Amino acid sequence: MNCRHCCAPLSDVFLDLGNAPPSNAYLTAETLRMPEMTFPLKLFVCSQCRLVQTEDYADADMLFQSDYAYFSSTSKSWLSHAAEYCTMISQRLGLSKDSFVIEIASNDGYLLKNFVTDGTPCVGIEPTGDTATFAESLGVPVIREFFGEALGRKLADEGQQADLVIGNNVYAHVPDINDFTKGITAVLKPEGICTLEFPHLMRLVEFSQFDTVYHEHYSYLSLIAVSKIFTAAGLRVFDVEEISTHGGSLRVYGCREGATIATLPNVARVMSAECERGMETDEFYRSFQQSADRVKNDLLGFLLEQKKLGKTVSAYGAAAKGNTLLNYAGVKPDLLGVVYDAAKAKQHKFMPASHIPIRPPSELPASRPDYIVVLPWNIFAEVEQQLAPLHALGTRFVTAVPELTIR
Repeated sequence: MNCRHCCAPLSDVFLDLGNAPPSNAYLTAETLRMPEMTFPLKLFVCSQCRLVQTEDYADADMLFQSDYAYFSSTSKSWLSHAAEYCTMISQRLGLSKDSFVIEIASNDGYLLKNFVTDGTPCVGIEPTGDTATFAESLGVPVIREFFGEALGRKLADEGQQADLVIGNNVYAHVPDINDFTKGITAVLKPEGICTLEFPHLMRLVEFSQFDTVYHEHYSYLSLIAVSKIFTAAGLRVFDVEEISTHGGSLRVYGCREGATIATLPNVARVMSAECERGMETDEFYRSFQQSADRVKNDLLGFLLEQKKLGKTVSAYGAAAKGNTLLNYAGVKPDLLGVVYDAAKAKQHKFMPASHIPIRPPSELPASRPDYIVVLPWNIFAEVEQQLAPLHALGTRFVTAVPELTIR
C-alpha cells in the first residue's frame, strides 16, 4: 500500500486492532443470524508526509449507506457547538443574504439550520439518505452526493462558488483526501475560506484515544500533514484553533494559495507544538500500540471482576468509538448486558460483532445497574447530567479512556 496523499510506500504500523466490522454496521434481529463481514483495522503512518491512515479494504459506499445510523442532532452539546460556530463565523466573515455557504457532510442539518434561520443562503452535501431527508424537513437544501473535485468544479461552473465551505468531522472520513481537498479549492470564491474540524492526532496519542479508530476514519490528522495536503491542492492554512470537541480537535482555516488573507501566528504556534512533541519523528508513532493494549486490558479486567462479584454492568452510548473499544477487548453480552442510546435509529438493534442489545434510555431507571460504562467519553459531562438521578441512587459511572476511571 502507498500513502493516500504522497504515494510513498507504507510499512510503519501505527496501530493494529485486528479484524472488526464497520463500526456503524448495527444489526437487526434478522441480520443477527447472518454471517458478519469483518475487515482488518490497521493504521499506517507515512514516513514522508506523516499522514496516519487505515489499511485499504473497502469503498466508502459500503460504510455510508442510506440507513447510516449517526444523527448529529442526538447530542445537545454538539448542537450547541454548531450554533456557537455559526454565530462566530457569521460575525468574523460578515455573512449575509448575499453570501453562500456550503457544508460538506451536512448530516441531518444540525448546523446549516442556523444559517437557514438567519437567512444566509446555504446548501448541504450529504450522501446518506436518512440524514439528508431529515435535513430537508428542516428547510436545509441538500445535494445527495459524495463530495470531490468533480462536484466542486460542477458547482463552480454553475455559479455556486462559496464564501464559506464547512467540513466538521468529515476530513478524516474521505478515502481520497487529495480529491476532496481539490474539490474545496474548486468551489471556493477567490477570497472565500474553508473551515475543517477533525480530531487532533497529537491529542489522540497523548490521551490514548485508540477507540476513535474505525474503518469510517480513513485518516488521522496533524497540522503537519494537513498543511502539506492543502499546499498540494492549491490551498493555504491561514489560521488554526485548538478546540475541545472529541477529546481535542483542530479547527483549520484555509483559503486559496493566492488569496490576500494574512496567515496568522496560530499556525506557527500549533506547528511548533507538534514538532516539539516529536510528530516528525518515527518514535512518536511506535509507542501507541502499548497505550491501546493498556486501556483494553484495564477495561476487560474491570468487567471480569464485576462479574465475579455479581454486579450488573451496562453501557451508555452506542457510539462508533464504543464498538472499537468493546470489539478489541472481546467484550460480549455476558460481561456487558446492554447499551442504552438516545438515537432512535440505533434502538432495538445490536452492536456489531459484540451483539450487545441497544435499548432506549427510558428503560434505565427500571434496571438500575451497579455500573454504567459511558462509551462516548467525549460527551461524558452531558451524559452525567442526564443520568444524575441514577447516580444519586448508587449507580457509578465508568470511563475507559484515557484510563479506567470510576466515579
